[in-house]
Amino acid sequence: MREYLPLGSFSPALSGACTLTRPAPARVTLDAPALDVMTDFAQVAAATIERSASLATANDYMVTRGVRSLFVVAPDGRMAGLITTTDLLGEGPVRASHTRGVKRHELTVGDVMTPAADIVALKLEDVRSAKVGHVVASLKQAGRHHELVAETLAGGEVRIRGMFSVSQIARQLGMPLQISELARTFAEIEHALAESG
Repeated sequence: MREYLPLGSFSPALSGACTLTRPAPARVTLDAPALDVMTDFAQVAAATIERSASLATANDYMVTRGVRSLFVVAPDGRMAGLITTTDLLGEGPVRASHTRGVKRHELTVGDVMTPAADIVALKLEDVRSAKVGHVVASLKQAGRHHELVAETLAGGEVRIRGMFSVSQIARQLGMPLQISELARTFAEIEHALAESG
């Protein structure tokens, strides 16, 4: 068997200014393939959490992972829902706390998440032939900062394959994208009308 000698080492901080190498975002245009800006869960593991986790745990996990959403998974691995920073920091916890008659710190992810039945996604087969501009138009029309991508497998199982993020697309385009979030519930619509009046 071949013998391998250890590599030499040195102290980077003592050798001069020491910085971290950061990957440059792959630049795209609106005419680039949509797949160039999709986070592909076949290559990058999706961030997940259980529905019984506390809201504080979910928030800490998002901060640690540097993400703004987590997939809520059931013990059998099925997707139960999605929780975002808006769900954690918006009015959802206040409403859920009032409705359930419990204190905010007693709420769980399952109390404020968006259930799987209420989640919509783009079809992977459509995304494969789409351009970045199509994705941006879809996000703007839906008033969302994230859009899921799903694929239907041979046996009929539907699998979440990826996600588009406005912030990631903006970084890759090298320009800001303005998305006006649409109110999704009657309470959010009432609140928006009260603030504008």
